[in-house]
Amino acid sequence: MTEFKKTPRNKVKRLPKRGHYDHETIFGILDAGFLCHVGFVANGQPFVIPTAYGRDGDKIYLHGSSKSRMLSSLGGGIPVCLTVTHLDGLVLARSAFHHSMNYRSAVIFGTAQEVEGEEKERALFLISESILKGRWDEVRGPNAQEMKATSVLCVTIEEASAKIRTGPPGDDEEDYALPIWAGVLPMRLMPGEPMADPLLREGIPLPGSVREVRGEE
Repeated sequence: MTEFKKTPRNKVKRLPKRGHYDHETIFGILDAGFLCHVGFVANGQPFVIPTAYGRDGDKIYLHGSSKSRMLSSLGGGIPVCLTVTHLDGLVLARSAFHHSMNYRSAVIFGTAQEVEGEEKERALFLISESILKGRWDEVRGPNAQEMKATSVLCVTIEEASAKIRTGPPGDDEEDYALPIWAGVLPMRLMPGEPMADPLLREGIPLPGSVREVRGEE
């Protein structure tokens, strides 16, 4: 099993038994989502910005306006910390103190570089596929002007770790006799009912990408 090296920067210190460093676990957490939070410091000011991403091996791609403060700052080669979290359940204990959450999270460290040409085009495809698989092939692709207005950054993963909690609450021994319900309330992100654009022409059916993510085919 291939693992990222443990360092003072990525080592899980609080509840270390929940820490994971293998590629399979970390990449699995990344591939299960498409929204991350990017942390960086620009001119002495910390920022944490939510944005979409796509992964290809040990590379994570970010995109946005070429005038974006985040992308212009990261493109200068400063360190970046990228996080992804999935909430799997609320852990309801008998005491307020022992309430928790079941979750899967990944913390990525690296340095961003701007990409161009074929890699830029492939990165935009990967980001689109990460958000909604199959949508890229259903729509008009970006033209030259749109590509010029868009910046794409590649963050090569240098260090990473995951932290995962599963299972029921862990109460104090004397609290198990209390007449209080305890357990786990599962949580998950689900697609809702599609809402057509008011300007959509009549007779255009729901696309395959939306039907598939809703489990309709």
